[in-house]
Order: sequence, then structure tokens, then C-alpha cells
Amino acid sequence: MRHQMHGRKFNRTSSQRYALLRGLAGSLIEHEQIQTTLQKAKDLRPFIEKLVTLGRLNTLHARRQALSVLRSEELVTKLMTILAERYKDRPGGYTRVIKAGFRFGDNASKAIIEFVDRDTSAKGAVNRRLHEASQEKEVVE
Repeated sequence: MRHQMHGRKFNRTSSQRYALLRGLAGSLIEHEQIQTTLQKAKDLRPFIEKLVTLGRLNTLHARRQALSVLRSEELVTKLMTILAERYKDRPGGYTRVIKAGFRFGDNASKAIIEFVDRDTSAKGAVNRRLHEASQEKEVVE
């Protein structure tokens, strides 16, 4: 019996699951909206909520804890400044999960997980920067 068990295994070891959640959390903080499977989105929600709550503290210890999870100073800075400021008066519930149909290959249920009151210009911002940089490089050459 699975009394008081939570979380899904996703057919991965615990270290692989943790790495998966860290990667999804980093992408969500960066883009503020990602599309994944419904089960992964449901498991990501409490993980990211704890990170945003940590970001609201904005102490050195909280910054180091977030850095140990996200492994990117850029993401931690966004978490501690932009997201913490946006959700400073909200007691919780920073994300929402929206069902988005089924994937064609294996019919897995898809979902969109996004921040409430998100910045719509953040979606794909890194990809745009990389594309613009490559365009500038081609013009120079």
C-alpha cells in the first residue's frame, strides 16, 4: 500500500528524478511558461513553489540554497529579484497547470505550466537572443 507516499517515479532513479525537476524548474524560471507532460507538471508545481518562496526571503543563505538547486547565477538572480518582487504579497499558488491535449507519438497527456501573472515577453527570450547573435555573426563574416 502507498499510504502517505507522494511523487511519481517516472521510471528513473532518485538522482535522475531530481535532475529532471531541476531542469524543468530552470526552464520554467527562464521562460515563465513551459509545455511538458501533465504528470511532470503536477510534480514540478510544489518543487517550483518552494523555490519561489525561498526567493522571497532574499537572504544570502536562501540565495545559496537556490543556487545549489538551479546551478545558474542568472536564474537565481531572476528568482530573487523579478519573481520575488512580483509575488511578494501572494501567500502561495505561484503557478498554474493547464491541460493541453495529447502528444501525437505516444498519446501522453500534455500540460502547460506557467507562472500566474507571468511576463509574456520572457517566453523564448533565450532562443531569440541566440538567434540574433547568430544573425549578427553572419553579417560580420
